[in-house]
Amino acid sequence: MTLLAFNATEPGWSSVLPAFAATPEGSGVTVTASYGASGDQANAVLDGHPADVVNFADEPSVTQLVSAHKIAPDWNTGPDRGNPFGSLITLVVRQGNPRQIRDWNDLLQPGIEVICPNPARVGSGKWSLLAAYAAMSDGNKDRQAGMEFVRSLVLEHVKVGPTTLRDATDAFNSGSGDVLITPEANAINLERQGKPVEHITPPQTLKTDYQVAVLSSSAHSDVATRLAHFLYTVDAQRLWAKAGFRPVQPDVAAEFAGDFPMPPTLWTISDLGGWKQVQLRFFDSKNGTITRIFNQATE
Repeated sequence: MTLLAFNATEPGWSSVLPAFAATPEGSGVTVTASYGASGDQANAVLDGHPADVVNFADEPSVTQLVSAHKIAPDWNTGPDRGNPFGSLITLVVRQGNPRQIRDWNDLLQPGIEVICPNPARVGSGKWSLLAAYAAMSDGNKDRQAGMEFVRSLVLEHVKVGPTTLRDATDAFNSGSGDVLITPEANAINLERQGKPVEHITPPQTLKTDYQVAVLSSSAHSDVATRLAHFLYTVDAQRLWAKAGFRPVQPDVAAEFAGDFPMPPTLWTISDLGGWKQVQLRFFDSKNGTITRIFNQATE
């Protein structure tokens, strides 16, 4: 069976997949996992790359495959809407926080260089800039203030726009930039690797949802569906939590609450109008407001 997932999830899948294989439902199952940017992974499936299960960082990447009849329209009708785990957007800084970054406004200090993945290719890039927008627009209430902040951030401070989250992380680890905008799970993984970094969760930030769906064309649809269902079990939820991802099952979330402190204000994609509206308004390939800003910055 083949899994296509976005880069940041590798630490979770590396423990979840063996756990699934050890269950009666997964006995004898071998899963080949491939990791990359969500946009690239979705395009690979559209181009005919074999896949049984996908795990993307943004819902529009799944919607592409639904429109192409590669994923059933009811893929997200469960209680957690196809999101078995998630994260939130944080700011990774150098150890000791030498530039004293505490909140979004600090990113606009003179000389601060910010690394953020290209939102046209990377789901995490979308979440990162949406988090900045959500915080500075007070959850979409002051749209002008939100967009003015994103424009200043991208045009004046985003010096690197890598095409994958992994490339963005590698660039920061190699010494580029003062701040990496990234999901909390990626930040936790960097700290566990012993990198000389620390992460700051701003007082206002955005909750990220990560989608898992089974391909309609899967030759192993029964097993693929069992794997998708396994992700919501207590055992799997604990493994995702241990890998740095926020579990969705309430009992497990309560068990790991100490590992995942809540910021004073945590916005959701629904607060911004939902993915359909957000994708059209911010990330449309021609007229999306953030797309145009990012293209201007990288010309």
